[in-house]
Amino acid sequence: MTRSARVRALFALAVIAVSLFIAVTVPVRLGLDLRGGTQIVLQTRSTPTATADSVATDRTLEVLRGRIDALGVAEPTLVRSGDNRIIVELPGVQDPKKAADVLGRTAQLGFHPVLGTADSADDISRPLPKRPREQVLPDESGTLLRLGAGALTGEHVKEAAARFDQQGGGGWHVTVDFEGAGRESWARLTGEAACHPAGDPARRVAIVLDEKVISSPQVDPSVACGTGIRDGATQITGSFGPEEARELSLLINGGALPVPVETLEQRTVGPTLGAQAITASAWAAAIGTALTALFIIVIYRLMGVLAAVALACYGLVSYAALAALGATLTLPGLAGFVLAVGMAVDANVLVFERTREEYAARRRPSPRSALAAGFRNAFSAIADSNITTLIAAALLFFLASGPVRGFGVTLGIGVLASMFSALVITRVLAEYATSRPRVRRRPRLTGIAATGAVRDRITRRNPDLMRHPRRWLATSAAVLVLAAAGIAVRGVDLGVEFTGGRLIEYATTTPVDADRARTALADAGFPRAVVQSSGDTGLTVRTGPLTNAEEAEVTDAVRDLTGGADKVRDELIGPSLGQELRRGALIALAVALGAQLVYLAARFRWLFGTAAVAALAHDVVVLVGVFAWIGKSLDGVFLAALLTVIGYSVNDSVVLFDRVRELARKAPRAPLRGIANQAILQTLPRTVNTGMGAAFILTALAVLGGSSLTDFALALLIGLAVGTYSSVFTAAPVAVELHRRGDRTSPRRRP
Repeated sequence: MTRSARVRALFALAVIAVSLFIAVTVPVRLGLDLRGGTQIVLQTRSTPTATADSVATDRTLEVLRGRIDALGVAEPTLVRSGDNRIIVELPGVQDPKKAADVLGRTAQLGFHPVLGTADSADDISRPLPKRPREQVLPDESGTLLRLGAGALTGEHVKEAAARFDQQGGGGWHVTVDFEGAGRESWARLTGEAACHPAGDPARRVAIVLDEKVISSPQVDPSVACGTGIRDGATQITGSFGPEEARELSLLINGGALPVPVETLEQRTVGPTLGAQAITASAWAAAIGTALTALFIIVIYRLMGVLAAVALACYGLVSYAALAALGATLTLPGLAGFVLAVGMAVDANVLVFERTREEYAARRRPSPRSALAAGFRNAFSAIADSNITTLIAAALLFFLASGPVRGFGVTLGIGVLASMFSALVITRVLAEYATSRPRVRRRPRLTGIAATGAVRDRITRRNPDLMRHPRRWLATSAAVLVLAAAGIAVRGVDLGVEFTGGRLIEYATTTPVDADRARTALADAGFPRAVVQSSGDTGLTVRTGPLTNAEEAEVTDAVRDLTGGADKVRDELIGPSLGQELRRGALIALAVALGAQLVYLAARFRWLFGTAAVAALAHDVVVLVGVFAWIGKSLDGVFLAALLTVIGYSVNDSVVLFDRVRELARKAPRAPLRGIANQAILQTLPRTVNTGMGAAFILTALAVLGGSSLTDFALALLIGLAVGTYSSVFTAAPVAVELHRRGDRTSPRRRP
C-alpha cells in the first residue's frame, strides 16, 4: 500500500470513528414538523431607527422568554431573525390560540387615579383633547370613568400571583406586590383616593391592562387620607376563573412588551402527523437505499458492494455532522438526507464508468491501475457537479426560511458527506480489494473489467444524435409551449406561504367528499375556502387569513360534517410575509440561474454556460407547467424541489461538457457537433445508471413518504426525467447551434 493510500485509509477510519461516537452520544434535534408543536413568527412594530428596532426586539425576546417559562413548555426555542423578528418554537403545544394570545399581548399595565365619571362615550380609549393626561374608559360594569395619568406601571411590580380566596367567597384574585419607588407611588395613589368619601368614584383606583379597565376597586375605609397603603401590596379582583387569573399573573410577572408585536406566521403540527412522517421517511430511506444498493451491486458487482458499504458510511457521517452542528432535522431535511444518497451514487457511477473506459482502452491493464485512472479522470466532473448542488443548497439556506432552509442545510451536509464517501471511503475499499491476488486473477468479479450492457448497445449502434440538433430544439420548444399553456390556462396555484392565508389539515375517521365539505364551509360563512382530499381519510382546507375564532368555526363545521376530525396541521401566514416569501422565491430562482451561469462560464466557456442555463430554464418552466396542469400548489417545499432539480440538471450538463472539454483538447480542430455526439454516447451509461439509482430513492419517497413528501418526490421525479432529457437534447444542441452561429460571424476563428 502506498503512502497516499495509507493516509486516505487512516483519514477514513478517523472520520468514521468520530462520526460513530457523535452519533451514539449526541442526539439530533428534531424540527416541530417531526415531533409536533407550534412555531410562531412575531414581528415588532417599527421604531424610528434600526438601532431602536434591535434594542426593542432584544427586550421583547427577554419578556417572551419569561412568559414561555411560566407556561411550562419543555425545551422551547426563541431566536431572533433580523432586526425585528422573533421565531418561537413550542414543542408539544397544540393550542396555538392560547400561545399566540399570551405571547402577542403587550400587557401594558397601569394604575390610574379615577377623577370621576363621564357622560359620553365619544372619547373612549382616546386621550381627551383638552386634557391630554386624562382618558375615558369603561370599567368592568360599563360605567365610563375619567382616568388621570398612570402613577405606576408593570415595571414597578415585584411579583404577581393567582390566589383562591377560600374565606372571602371562594373567588380567584391576583395579588400584586410593588418594589422600590413603586411602594411610595402606591401609597401616594391610595392615600389621595382615601381622601374622598365612600361611594365617590374618585375613591377608586383603576387597574388598566392594554387600554382596558380590568378592575377598579375602592380604597378600603381603613386606609387613612394622605397615608395610603404602605406595605406595597394590593389585590386585583374581578370575575376571574382559574385560567384567567393565572394568565394575568403570568403577563404581569413577564413584564410589558416594549412595543406591540404582530403574528406573521403560525404553524402547528400534531404529534401523530410528526410520528407518521418519521416512520414514513424512515421506511422510504431504508427501502430506497436498499434498492439503490442492490442496483449498483447488480451493475458493478464487487465494486457495487464496496459502494454500498460506502453509502452506509455516508449515512453515518451525515447524521453525525447534523448532530455535531446542532442543526434541526426537518421533514424536508429528511428528504434532503435521502436525496443526497443519489449524489453519492452519482459520484461512484462516474468513477466506475471512467474505470471501465480505462480498462477497455488499455492492453492487459490491472484493475487497480484502471481504478486509479478512473478516479483521476472523474474528479473534475464530480467536483463541478457537487459544487453546483452546493450552490443550490446555499441559496436555500440564505434565501429561504423554516423547513425549506433546513432542507438546504441537510442537502449541503449530504453533498459534502457523499463526496467524502465516494472519493475517500470507496477508494480505500476499492484499492484494497483490487490489490488482492484472488481479485487480480478474476478481474471480471470487480465489475469494472466489462463495458456494460448500455455501452455495448451504444457501441454496436453508434447513433449520430447531433446530426439534426435543430429537431431536438424544436421538440424542446414544443414541450415549453405545452408547459406554458398549462400556466396560462390553468394558472399557477401558489400555496399559502406565497399568498398569505391559512392551511388546515384534518384527519377524519371515514372518507369525506370534498364537495360536501366545500358546501358545508360555504354555509358556515366561508364560501371561498379551497377544500381538497388528502389521502384516504384526510381533508385539507385553505382559506385567506383567518383569526383563531374563525378557525374554530371552520373546525366546528368540518367536525359536524364528519362526525369527528382531528386537526393535524395548522399554518397561518400573514399577507405581508407571503408577499415577502414570494419575492424571495423569485430572487432565489434568478440568483440560482445566474450563479450557475457564472460558475459554468468560469469552469468551461460562456458558450457552454449559456447552453446549460438554457436547459435549466427549460426545466423550470416545464416543471411549473406540469404542476399547473395537474393542479398542484407551489409552496416552499416545491421551491426546495425546484432548486434541487436545477442542481440535478446542471450535474448532467457538467458531466457532458466536462467530456466535451476533454475530447476537444485531444482533437482541437474537430467540429463541435461530432465532439458533442461522442461525449453524449460516452457519458450515456453514467446518465442511465445514475438516473436509475436516483429514481429508486425518489419513487420510495413518493410511494412511502406520506402526504407531506409526495408532492416533493413527484416534483423531483419529473425534474429528474426532464433534466436528463434537457442536458442531452437541449443543452448540447444549444451549444452546437451557438457555436455554429459564432463560426458564421467569424469565419477565420478556430473551432
